[in-house]
Amino acid sequence: MEITRLFDFLTYQREKLPLTDALNTKQNGEWKATSSEEFYQQAHQITGALIAKGVKPGDKIGMISTNNRTEWCVVDMGVLQLGAINVPIYPTIAAKDYEYILNHSESQYCFVSDKEVYDKLVSVQKNVKGLKGVFCFDEIEGCTHWSSLLDEGAKANNQDEIEKHKDAVKSEDLATIIYTSGTTGVPKGVMLSHNNIVFNSLNTSVRLPLVAGKSKALSFLPVCHIFERATLYVYYYFGVRIFFAESLEAISDNLKETQPNIMTAVPRLLEKVYDKIYARGAELDGIKQKLFYWAVDLGLQYQPYGKNGAWYEFKLKIARKLIFSKWKEALGGKLELIASGSAPLQPRLAQVFTAAGITITEGYGLTETSPVISMNEVNNGGFRIGTVGRVNKGVEVKIAEDGEILCKGPNVMMGYYKDEAKTAEVMSGDYFHTGDIGEIDADGFLKITDRKKEMFKTSGGKYIAPALIEGQMKQSLFIEQMMVIGEGQKMPAALIQPNFEYIGEWIEDHKIDCPTDDLKAICSNEKLLAAVQADIDQHNQIFGKWEQVKKFELTPEIWSIDEGHLTPTMKLKRKVVKEKYKHLIDSIYS
Repeated sequence: MEITRLFDFLTYQREKLPLTDALNTKQNGEWKATSSEEFYQQAHQITGALIAKGVKPGDKIGMISTNNRTEWCVVDMGVLQLGAINVPIYPTIAAKDYEYILNHSESQYCFVSDKEVYDKLVSVQKNVKGLKGVFCFDEIEGCTHWSSLLDEGAKANNQDEIEKHKDAVKSEDLATIIYTSGTTGVPKGVMLSHNNIVFNSLNTSVRLPLVAGKSKALSFLPVCHIFERATLYVYYYFGVRIFFAESLEAISDNLKETQPNIMTAVPRLLEKVYDKIYARGAELDGIKQKLFYWAVDLGLQYQPYGKNGAWYEFKLKIARKLIFSKWKEALGGKLELIASGSAPLQPRLAQVFTAAGITITEGYGLTETSPVISMNEVNNGGFRIGTVGRVNKGVEVKIAEDGEILCKGPNVMMGYYKDEAKTAEVMSGDYFHTGDIGEIDADGFLKITDRKKEMFKTSGGKYIAPALIEGQMKQSLFIEQMMVIGEGQKMPAALIQPNFEYIGEWIEDHKIDCPTDDLKAICSNEKLLAAVQADIDQHNQIFGKWEQVKKFELTPEIWSIDEGHLTPTMKLKRKVVKEKYKHLIDSIYS
């Protein structure tokens, strides 16, 4: 069958690759499986219930879920089959942003996952005039449970009407409005059609080493983000058994319980995993420690397709058997591939994990491009560390005179909802302006060098690309987050959120007289400042003199989504960070 609408992925799985455990969510300590058939029938029950409630094609339905779960997928399919529009909302944003998005999108109903999200929504519900009702996935007092819709849909006996609605949905119809978290201003509603995402999912799927009907995935990146959501549609298409992680904290346990072959991740998670593994090496003694660091150093030299030669490959086999096998075991034992996106990946992470037998392939895209523009793949010579792979089939990319990446193709959004002016700002004819600076090498591999809007000039007229410097400096175990500053100033400097977990252990190991629970004391400790400076000096060596970080300040707070430092996809809100630490910036440049 031909797949042209998003719900066709589910029909395809049901007919071609039916599974007894298509979707798996942990409930009360046990994994609860939903089969392809149950998934299909429940989606139809949701469609039937929404029709009975008067929901029409083109109506908007809000979705706010703290974690990925079976219920989200069922409701997503049920909404799309009706021709209605799914409006996913990041759970971590402020209640006032819930209010704005639900009002701006004119959502008629909203599904919430848990009490925390529900309470946030209730606090502004009186200001959301068009909202007719709220349904919950968890049992919440005072809120209608989503299962009531399953019952209502089963009793509605309106299957003929459901099929008419499904037949009426066209591939070019609007499927979802995704409000970008943004680093400034109010969120923009990105309109994506069924065809935008179907095209992207099908063309990305060929770059993943999935075995139809046999692969297993762990899903934990927010499904309200198009990266994970489009990946789920790929999983449906390949009959991949999907297990939804309970939380970020439970990922380690969930990996061991489910033993997936594939998962998606953002670089920040991979950095944390690597830092923890590397820190454990310091706890080893004698020959074990020497072997550990030997294996890591070997991994950091890794290049694909045997480019390092036979002697390297021989040593790598030994390292995998003695050291890296334990890394793989800690991640479930069967994990073969991690697809990384959303932010720049440090090449060292791709090298060392791939050397360990867990290939990390980096891709690139934006919500506005549904999302994937390019992606690395292991097959066909398509894996080149330090790049974001070759451009997807059917997508056209060109580099503008100022270095900006422009994208054209069926994956480019329909526009920003209710905002023709902002849509016009990012489009030149059929080309979408990504806002990223990049280059394409002779073999067709795309490399991102920086964000156009984040680049700045020093007072000496030199351009600074902060993302490159930050990515390099964050290799230091002392640094959790970092923001390079210096626009209009004589030199670049940095604000740094220390890695307090590692630093606490470092203070104890070095018997330094400093309380590990006093973050302000840590940030002013002279011995720590000297150690951080030494790491910065080392990494500065790869940059030109005008790019080198000359001064820095440590911040005694943990940068977080809740406190406004980061977007829900863990990107820096540079304007917010600058405002919060204006006094530190003034101190640096005074």
